[in-house]
Amino acid sequence: MYILNRRRFLQVGSLASATMLMPKFLKAFETGALVPPGNKVLVIVQLSGGNDGLNTIIPYRNDIYYRSRPALGIRREAALSLNDDLGIHPALQGLKALYDDGAMGILNNVGYPNPDRSHFRSMDIWHSASQSAEIWNDGWVGRYLDAQCNGCDKPTQALEIDDTLSLALKGERNKGLALTDPGRLSNTSNDRFFKELLQQHTAEDGHHNVEYLYKTMGETISSAAYIQQQFKTYQSKESYPATELGRNMRTIANLIMSDINTKVYYVSHGSFDTHVNQQDQQARLFRQLSDALTVFTGDLKKNNRFQDVVVMTFSEFGRRVSQNASGGTDHGTANNMFLIGGGLKRQGVLNEGPDLMNLKDGDLQYKVDFKSVYATLLDKWLGANDKMILKADYAKLDFI
Repeated sequence: MYILNRRRFLQVGSLASATMLMPKFLKAFETGALVPPGNKVLVIVQLSGGNDGLNTIIPYRNDIYYRSRPALGIRREAALSLNDDLGIHPALQGLKALYDDGAMGILNNVGYPNPDRSHFRSMDIWHSASQSAEIWNDGWVGRYLDAQCNGCDKPTQALEIDDTLSLALKGERNKGLALTDPGRLSNTSNDRFFKELLQQHTAEDGHHNVEYLYKTMGETISSAAYIQQQFKTYQSKESYPATELGRNMRTIANLIMSDINTKVYYVSHGSFDTHVNQQDQQARLFRQLSDALTVFTGDLKKNNRFQDVVVMTFSEFGRRVSQNASGGTDHGTANNMFLIGGGLKRQGVLNEGPDLMNLKDGDLQYKVDFKSVYATLLDKWLGANDKMILKADYAKLDFI
């Protein structure tokens, strides 16, 4: 085995760090096995940092809400009315329009037993779909990839629009791919140095880690061009917001409108960790979310794909019911989720709003296990074996 100089070796390591989670099944794209029209797609939007659900879906007829939040409570006349009891944050005008059009469902009081208020631990629980006392090293979407791509001739793919791959997309055998720009990934993978390096490495050298590095690099190079080719198939003419989320949603739209064999897209937005100055920070992030999803869903509608896509939002936890002394809220428990799409069977407010009369240690109590949402999407939308993937049998919901 020849010796690489340190700089070149670090270049290889950098490429592998960005692409080491490239799934083996992407090589199947080279055979031309493309997705037929009507392919169901799930887009997951992670609201990182713990979004305050009580100021998202506002119980504006509840006096306890305003007593608990004398400075932070959203006034009834400012909230966008959903029904007699609940309103939506005024910065979410685009989502209110989707609600009015019958294209959005709102699920309240979502959480899990024995909630954890640590960002990292609670996010791991949501990503892995484990119980709070269990630590799993693979994610629920990753296990979906393992299940669907175990010996099948038409494997599926998951893409995260980010620099790093979340636990949610890591399976035991197959993993999603994280990228921010298909063109940049293609250009990097086509660097002459990497191609020459692969050509020179033709035999096993007995070092597992080195072999894995070469294997990953080879799979990435053979796959990146295909992704870029599909990405260029459709270039949206819509005016997406000039924000990170806007750019990411445009990338997802371009890929959805192509023939790429992708079932799950994953993107993050935040931070919603509003211990201080919550009103301004949450409103700014909500405007970005609303604006990006408004253009994205309009793009899907114009291209007759809205009925094939479900957008699911989640956050690792909600916030405490009472405001703190710094103009914000601290880590809480149960929260709400948005479900958006043209194929929803139920829309609107899907269950009762927050129960402020029956708190536990000052926090909302969950009534819907988030794993039931996952089970519903896996079974009814993605056509997968939810019991095997989630390692348990969770009640299905009726929004799809």
